[in-house]
Amino acid sequence: MTPGTTPRLDLVGALTAGGRSRRFGTDKALARLEGRTLLEHVAASLEDCRVRLLVAPPGRYPLPGWLPVPDTRPDEGPLGALEAALLAAERHVGPGWVAFAGVDLPRLTPAYWALLAGARAPGARSVLTLDAAGRAQPLGALYHTALLPHVSALLDAGERRLRLAARDPVTVPYKAITWVSPQALHNVNTPADLAALERTP
Repeated sequence: MTPGTTPRLDLVGALTAGGRSRRFGTDKALARLEGRTLLEHVAASLEDCRVRLLVAPPGRYPLPGWLPVPDTRPDEGPLGALEAALLAAERHVGPGWVAFAGVDLPRLTPAYWALLAGARAPGARSVLTLDAAGRAQPLGALYHTALLPHVSALLDAGERRLRLAARDPVTVPYKAITWVSPQALHNVNTPADLAALERTP
């Protein structure tokens, strides 16, 4: 490995881009930040994953090197996208860990994912980061494919909250995140959020 590079991660990267961007007003995945789309920013953070899955409507976002994955339950939000990602990861790689992200978090970095991968512990089935207020963040997290039956059961019951997907979690303190990726948890929901991120050094 060359100095300054990040080692290949034993993770499947999964990027969900099938949302309706209601609060943003236009397709958030294609909004631009520093010359690249939000989709491209988040995709770059997952480049060190051994397999990369794009959960989105077929043909909407060409992303070289990524395997297209149709959403198994359209309009069911990120929880439905997680189910699709876990299914596809198990099909392509077998049991293992999935790094699950959305285009809302364009400041994710390879170092962020490496930190989460290093935090895994025996018996854990999810790894989540804590924000500045100590709240667990379900997006930009690791989920094991063993959670697939649990996620499917939640969806079958009409549940859509992604935070309920995590079981037996490991949490990574906010301070540890700020050491490796200070802006990683800056969430972009509206054009104002994007403008604030552009102004942040």
